Amino acid sequence: MEEKKKKAAVIFPGVGYHTDKPLLYYSKKLAVAGGYEILEVSYGELPSGIKGNAAKMMEAFEMASARVEEQLRDAALDSFEDVLFISKSIGTAVAAAFARKHQIPAGHIYYTPVEESFLAIGTTGIVFHGTSDPWARTEVIETECAKRNLPLYETAGANHSLETGNVQEDLKNLTEIMKKTEEYIKARQ
Repeated sequence: MEEKKKKAAVIFPGVGYHTDKPLLYYSKKLAVAGGYEILEVSYGELPSGIKGNAAKMMEAFEMASARVEEQLRDAALDSFEDVLFISKSIGTAVAAAFARKHQIPAGHIYYTPVEESFLAIGTTGIVFHGTSDPWARTEVIETECAKRNLPLYETAGANHSLETGNVQEDLKNLTEIMKKTEEYIKARQ
């Protein structure tokens, strides 16, 4: 009989931010080092022009959620001792909604949630936000995290990818972000 895996980390990418980009790439490595089996979801083709368009954003969320339901249908996440959801952008809403719908007590690492993500985000996890993110106003992110008592790590001058445009600064910031990510993962053990 095959031994059950004890921990699963599910990676929820953004629309244009795939799992091989820095935040998710290094998070996966940290999760593997922490003993997690990695499951990656993908959304396929989603509507374009969603920024600033609530109807298209909701359509993209619903399409992504439906595809995640299909992909995770047989994952038996409730059989794992620990589940960690690592998500980016629209993936933060998809991950939070999936956990709520299926009552999965997952830990969450939310990278650059869009404002609408807080319709689904609960009170478990940590949040990373760039103060120059054109997809989410800093004051909204701060208020929503405070309401939920979620630790919020802000990167000054960073965009939706938590980058500033200065390579050396971005590498330094990425190191700090991954340290906080690793601390969160290790605290779950």
